Amino acid sequence: MAAITMRLPVPRKVVGPSASRGGEKHLVAPGDTITTDTGYMRGHGTYVEDEKLIASVAGAVERVNKLVCVRALKTRYNGEVGDIVVGRITEVQQKRWKVETNSRLDSVLLLSSMNLPGGELRRRSAEDELAMRDYLQEGDLISAEVQSVFSDGAVSLHTRSLKYGKLGQGVLVQVSPSLVKRQKTHFHDLPCGASVILGNNGFIWIYPTPEQKDEEAGGFTTNLEPVPLSDREVISRLRNCILALVTQQLMLFDTSILYCYEASLPHQIKDILKPEVMEEIVLETRQRLLDLEG
Repeated sequence: MAAITMRLPVPRKVVGPSASRGGEKHLVAPGDTITTDTGYMRGHGTYVEDEKLIASVAGAVERVNKLVCVRALKTRYNGEVGDIVVGRITEVQQKRWKVETNSRLDSVLLLSSMNLPGGELRRRSAEDELAMRDYLQEGDLISAEVQSVFSDGAVSLHTRSLKYGKLGQGVLVQVSPSLVKRQKTHFHDLPCGASVILGNNGFIWIYPTPEQKDEEAGGFTTNLEPVPLSDREVISRLRNCILALVTQQLMLFDTSILYCYEASLPHQIKDILKPEVMEEIVLETRQRLLDLEG
């Protein structure tokens, strides 16, 4: 017989006065007038009508000098050159792989845009083309960098650095790309014993931190050894913490994830996704982030 969890209503905690600074966002719905000032430039998510700047999507207004744009609260991934992405191979084609990256169109990874096993540098031969499925096949997860964006919005990827390549054992979490904060690096080894790749496309990969970096493999050998229970528990807790942050619409970056992980330690892993526990740990995370800024 399945256990039933019953929760009684509890009063919400009030966030301290310093938290109000982080909450001041100008939210708009499609058709809302953002400004009637003609001195502003029109950015993404806006259009001009009757000398008014109007929102075309629901989201938060962002201003950079005179440029005004609306960042959608929920959106598909729009690729930009240099972005780090996590994707899944969907098809092996002639001299290329099709990759699902949470975009409107499938992304492309060319055979010439990847390292050969061992990091070997040479021209691709007919033998390499025949062996493509030995490198990557349908269902494989990869980390890659956006090399270029085509005119129709499709993205071309490359894995020419040894830090990119095929992903081994871990957990994939899919979130809205708008919640992943842009940083200098999106590969983080967290002190709790696990690592995360925060893909700009909203695909987040959580995996055990490798004991030694295997630079000779060129990103194609995957460790399939059993993952210890302690590592699996850390990964499961991180996954639930990320889902809690997403539910409460808090930006995802290494510090916010680590603070949320630390705030969740008094609770069992399965309890983190209970609404009242989720609210409590995210509230503590938000307060610590505000104290850090202050």
